[in-house]
This record gives sequence, structure tokens and C-alpha cells, in this order.
Amino acid sequence: MESFKKVVRGALAASAMMCLISFGAAAQDQAAPSASSDQSAATAKHTKSKKAAASSDSNSSASAKLSAADKKFVMDAAKGGMMEVELGKVAAEKGNSSDVKQFGQRMVDDHSKANDQLKTLAEQKGVTLPTDLDAKDKAMKDKMSGLSGDQFDKMYMQHMVMDHKKDVAEFKKESNSAKDSDLKNWAAQTLPTLEDHLKNAQQVAGTTKGAAASSKSSTKTSAKASKKSSSAMSEQPPVTPKQ
Repeated sequence: MESFKKVVRGALAASAMMCLISFGAAAQDQAAPSASSDQSAATAKHTKSKKAAASSDSNSSASAKLSAADKKFVMDAAKGGMMEVELGKVAAEKGNSSDVKQFGQRMVDDHSKANDQLKTLAEQKGVTLPTDLDAKDKAMKDKMSGLSGDQFDKMYMQHMVMDHKKDVAEFKKESNSAKDSDLKNWAAQTLPTLEDHLKNAQQVAGTTKGAAASSKSSTKTSAKASKKSSSAMSEQPPVTPKQ
């Protein structure tokens, strides 16, 4: 009887041991996915952090692509392009001759297109362009807006000739010496249009000079005629009334 009890106790102990082993294995199995999940999360976080850092480095690299000289050219070209558009709008509205009006509208169309291209390029290089005229250009626009007739045509076209001579020289230089290849290509592609603008501006300016000279001559002739008529009237003897 005593040996039977011992056998039963041994069986119960073995059963309890087996239960404990099974419970431990189950707990381990449950903990394993959790550890794996934590490891995956940590890996994903690390990958995301690396991508963010790479993106930041890429943006910094894009901005650093432009040398100081190239960046200055981009900023000057953006300011000049805006000014051409704004003055072109004034000329299209206030121009006295049809040639000046047409030239002004061409400036709006061509320089708006070039400005959009430059904006896209600048964004790729990490450069923020100005969105409004500076004080000097605003003052010039206000001055032009205050003129009218032949006076406006003459001053506007003189400004266009002078400005496009400067533009052609700067774009020609940049198309040859720019450090950034994309900027170099854009300058080279835009240059022929600016050269044509200069040629057109010189032609229209020639007609406005002739019109201004003709108007000035006509005014002088009219003034002389008026003065001569007044002099003749003053030299006539007074009329004595009949009695």
C-alpha cells in the first residue's frame, strides 16, 4: 500500500512538472512575437530617420549646388524679369503708339514664360526668389505710370533698349561661365529671345524718337505762327470810327 502511494505521488509530481514546462514554453512563445515586433518597430524607426536625414542632406546639397555668382545671377534675373512684366503691362495700357503697345505685351508674354522657368529651376536648387519689386523698381514703375503720350513712349523704349543691352551681356556671360549646368542651359536658351527683344526695342525706339521730334517741331511751328499772328495784329493801325 505504501509503495502504491509513492507511485501515485511520483506520477503527480511528474505531471506537475510537465505542466510547468508547458506553461513556460507557452509564455516564451508569447514573448517572442512581442520582442520581434519591438525589434521591427525599432528598425522601421531607424530607417525612417535615415531617410529623413538623407532628404535633408539632399536639400542642402541642392541649395549648395549654386555658387555665389550663380545665385546672384538667378536673383538679378528674377528681379529683372518681374520688372519687364510690370512695365510691359503699363506700356500695353498707356502706350501712345501701336508699336509700343505691342512691344509691351510681348514683354509680358515672353518674360512671364521665362520667369516661370526660372522659378522651377530655382526651386530645384533650393533658392527662394523675390515675389515683389524692390524699392528702386517700384519707383521707376511709378515714374513711368505718371507719363503719357509720346513722352511715355520715348522714355519706356529708351529704358527697354538700355535694360536689354544689360540683360544680353549678363545672359551671354552666364551661358558661358555658369558653374551649374542647368542654369547654364537655361541662360543659353533664353539668350536668343533677349537678343531679339533688344533688336525689336531699338527699332521701336527709333520710331518713337521720330514721332517725338515731329511732335516737338509741330509745336514749335504752331507757337511761331501764333506769335507772328499776334505781332501782325499789334502792328495794324487803329481804326478811326467815321463821324
